[in-house]
This record gives sequence, C-alpha cells and structure tokens, in this order.
Amino acid sequence: MKKIAILISGSGSNAQAIIKACNSNIIAGKVIIVISNNPNAYGLIRAAKLGIETKIINHNNFNSRSEYEDVLENFLISLKPDLIVLAGFMRVLGDKIINKFSNKMINLHPSLLPLYPGLNTHSKAIANNDSKHGISIHFVSSNLDAGPLIAQGVIQINNNEKIEKLIERIHKIEHLLLPEIVNELCANNISLVGDNVKFNNIDVKQNKFIIRNYEI
Repeated sequence: MKKIAILISGSGSNAQAIIKACNSNIIAGKVIIVISNNPNAYGLIRAAKLGIETKIINHNNFNSRSEYEDVLENFLISLKPDLIVLAGFMRVLGDKIINKFSNKMINLHPSLLPLYPGLNTHSKAIANNDSKHGISIHFVSSNLDAGPLIAQGVIQINNNEKIEKLIERIHKIEHLLLPEIVNELCANNISLVGDNVKFNNIDVKQNKFIIRNYEI
C-alpha cells in the first residue's frame, strides 16, 4: 500500500477528502502524515480527528527559505513516502527539494492552467468574464504552477455568479478529482517520465492529460 504525505497551510478540506477516500478503500494508499507550515492550520485538527499523525514545520522559525526547506526535505526523506500531495500548501518550494521529489510530488491549483498561476484565481476568472473555471493537478516543477499537467476539472461559470458561490463549487470538484488522481497514482497508472506524464489504463484521447467536466 502506497504511503502518502500531505502538505497543507489552511483548512485542509482536500487533505480530509484524501484521508476519507483512503479509509473507505477508494484510494489504494494510506495517508501517513499531514504536514503544515502554519501552526494554526485547521487542517491539522481535521487530520487529528481522523487519526492521522500531524507535523508542524513553521517556516517562520527559520532564518531562510533554504534552511526551512532542508528541514522539510530531511523529514520527508525519513518518512519515505511514495506520494507527496501539496493540497493548499501556500509555500513556493525551491529547486533542491523539488528535484529530490519531482517524480512523486503533485500540486492542486485552483485554475485551468496555464491560466492564472499564483493567487486570486477565482476573482481573476470572474473579472475576465471567463465562461469556464476549474482546477489543475500537476507534478511540481521549479516554475510556479507550471509543472506537467495530470488532470483538470472544469465547470461553467454561471451568469452574475458571486465569487463565494464559485469558490464553493470549485471546492466540490477538488474533493472529487483529487482523490481520483491520487488513487491512479497509487495504482501506478500515472507516472512522470522525464518531463512527460505517462498514463497506463487511462484514456486521455487527444488530450495530453485527464479532463473531467462537472455539472455542479
């Protein structure tokens, strides 16, 4: 059974979705730890309630980003995880730690990349009158939100939709698609070969990654 480590900074609802999917045997893996750079992250409480070990590595306690990342990297090495999921982890990681785990580290980003890397993706989609919005799951690279794409979940933006409602709908598709992709990774149906994502037993048709359209 594959060992999964999850990195969070906030509410941890996606970490919770993954943990529950593992506990229900929807994912052929086990979450071994939830790590946060934020000691006040509510996701730590969510994880603890579900019996998952938690770890705080507060970036504010270090003199530099590299010092923080060295500690995080060494801790991850000690765990020997098969998969590392950045689920609402609000830190940009440097080349050293990314290169160490590049073939087993994925990120969830709330936009249809390459649109809107970085922050405030929902307000940007509304401000630009986009007809569609969604999420992207990708392997982590040294460029911000630009690693090889694994999957995207897509929804239509409704007329005059308020940002709060859009965010609520985006969270719903995150909780559906992320556990699905984590399971495929645990089943060795998705892997990173060089800079390319390889799919086994998954039909991506003409696309180079998985696309799921949701009516939510």
